[in-house]
Amino acid sequence: MTNILLVTSSPRGPQSLSTRFARDIAESLNARSAGTIVERDLGAAPLPHITAAYIDGRIAPPETRTPEQIEAVDLAQSLVDEIQAADVIVIGSGMINFGPPTQLKAWFDYITWPGVTFRYDATGVMGLLPAKKVYLVTATGGVFSEGRNAPLDFQTTYLVHLLGFIGLTDIEVVRVEGTLVSPDAAKAAVASTEAQIRAALERAA
Repeated sequence: MTNILLVTSSPRGPQSLSTRFARDIAESLNARSAGTIVERDLGAAPLPHITAAYIDGRIAPPETRTPEQIEAVDLAQSLVDEIQAADVIVIGSGMINFGPPTQLKAWFDYITWPGVTFRYDATGVMGLLPAKKVYLVTATGGVFSEGRNAPLDFQTTYLVHLLGFIGLTDIEVVRVEGTLVSPDAAKAAVASTEAQIRAALERAA
């Protein structure tokens, strides 16, 4: 049985291609294993952005935390617990202003936790999350995997870096791109993404 954590982040709801394809991956994997899917829809239920209550609370001794600090740290712990319990993580992210949605950034701000999900030692940074498979679905209106826009893809490179920073380095990136170039390009983009997913699932079999 496989436990799958599905994290979606688009504010576009059911119209979002990143959400659609991330859910397709999660459901296909789940159908094979008769496991469970835990979904955190950050678009429908955004997390509060971090404040001093979290920044100070996470380093304060538990017995000295204020009620606000306890609430913020407990929220972060619940998010980390979801990751720890998952065997596979599927993330959907649609590019906004060349980067990931603020909803997804907030999730990472909570789970990138010194001493819990990463630490520094004499050799540098060490991710502390146990190794597990991550499927990262990134959606862009233009083409960013190659060509003149490639240096401007601050979404995929940033998310891959953050995941690796906390120990999640086994990442399969699935792109849906070029959807706003033209109607024909949008159809081709969907077909290409479906092919990428089929290939990824075959490798996972």
